[in-house]
Amino acid sequence: MTTPANLTTYAQGLTWGEGPRRHDGALWVSDTQGSRLWTDASGTWTAHDLATPCNGLWFLPDGSLVAAMMVLPQVGTWNGTEFDSYADLTALQPGPLGDMVGDSAGSLYIDDVGYAAHKGESPRPGRLLRVSADRTAVVVAENLEFPNGLALIDNETTLVVVESTAQRLTAFDVNDAGVLSGRRVYADIAALVGPDARPDGIWPVEDGIWVATLSGHAVVKVRDGELLASIDTGNRYPIACCVEGQRLYVTAADSRGAPLMEALAAKALDTAVLVTDLRPDGEY
Repeated sequence: MTTPANLTTYAQGLTWGEGPRRHDGALWVSDTQGSRLWTDASGTWTAHDLATPCNGLWFLPDGSLVAAMMVLPQVGTWNGTEFDSYADLTALQPGPLGDMVGDSAGSLYIDDVGYAAHKGESPRPGRLLRVSADRTAVVVAENLEFPNGLALIDNETTLVVVESTAQRLTAFDVNDAGVLSGRRVYADIAALVGPDARPDGIWPVEDGIWVATLSGHAVVKVRDGELLASIDTGNRYPIACCVEGQRLYVTAADSRGAPLMEALAAKALDTAVLVTDLRPDGEY
């Protein structure tokens, strides 16, 4: 697998890398198909085997790492070797849990994806859940088409969620109580990138949002319906991304020549973390 010249390999070994997050100089990534949590917090790129996979990751204001547990109705909190229960979502009867983002008050927004696409389950509408700092959970949005990447922007007054099968980013206004309203299209990724693009993970920056487009084979920066920059990932499928300073981190999968969904169902993928330094001129 050839990596484009503008990207370099930061780490390898994952099957499918989701929810990359930087914290205290270290990278943390969920390997949803390998049931591992990867990090270089010890100084070495290390996999922690899990009894059940984690998906979206976030660091709470006190520095605690929490995760949306992909196939369990709960948010977990990392104790150094495994995830303990942080918030029980059983009463909301969620499907598989996806990405997660938090605000400065300690509230979390989580994808209820609705169904397991990689297992061939029939599509059904997804939802967004909110876990408040007191760990109570409610549904805050419904009828989403495979909710995926999440980002808070505009000083936490706007929540952006990826709708992967609809190939768009959708925005909501967020009030002081965390209630969502004013649903609207933030960016039509199919129109901006191409009909093959399926947005997955996202990350906000001062002048837009970086989007991993999976089968679009690019990571792009968009803002309010405008395409600002694009970074080619060659034959790799960019899954998710995050930014620290001027460095962009991207998890990108090699399907070994097989159709992506077939490779995902068989867990026959090799995912690496790629990095590039962002340029002020947006030319890559």
